[in-house]
Amino acid sequence: MNDRIIKDITDYIFVCDTPKRSDIIFLPGGTYAEVPEKGAELFSAGIAPVIMPSGKYSVSTDGFAGVSSKEEIYTGNYGTECEFYSDVLKKCGVPEYAIIGERRARYTMQNAVFSREVCDAAGIRVQRAVICCKSFHARRCLVYYASAFPEAELSVCPADCNGISRENWYKSKEGFDTVMSEVRKTGDQAAEALWVFAQRFMDI
Repeated sequence: MNDRIIKDITDYIFVCDTPKRSDIIFLPGGTYAEVPEKGAELFSAGIAPVIMPSGKYSVSTDGFAGVSSKEEIYTGNYGTECEFYSDVLKKCGVPEYAIIGERRARYTMQNAVFSREVCDAAGIRVQRAVICCKSFHARRCLVYYASAFPEAELSVCPADCNGISRENWYKSKEGFDTVMSEVRKTGDQAAEALWVFAQRFMDI
């Protein structure tokens, strides 16, 4: 594949920012321990005073699918992605009072929308936030959270999962298929959210 195409896709999908001091760290749900571990690292560095793991379980399953990495460390009987992430956070030193869980979301857009609802109910005014997610999931997460929090400045500080990174995604069939799926989903599933986001700039 042409080097420029690889670079363009990589830069688009694998969003990665330098974290700024924020009001909250968002963790869109999943089954990889690397994401909440990264979130705990950001919390410990003083990036934000609270952290919000989000997720019930995938819309394609009838229950929590199980831990996908480091299952020898995180051995709980987890009912939801939020429970799993919360356990990882606590084992990594995040105090329970700093963890605000969202337990209903079953796909990425719901992670963002329901996290907004929890923030509003808790009186958390989000002016700046960090999204910590799988690195190949970064663009889609940013689209949805930007639509749910249009007034906030968002940065993305992802974690590499399943051996897929911006450096190697195109070197394996699994990595290639995963990233190209994200390209399609960002265009198809996120179209409505992107339109809402775009209208903000039309009104400027």
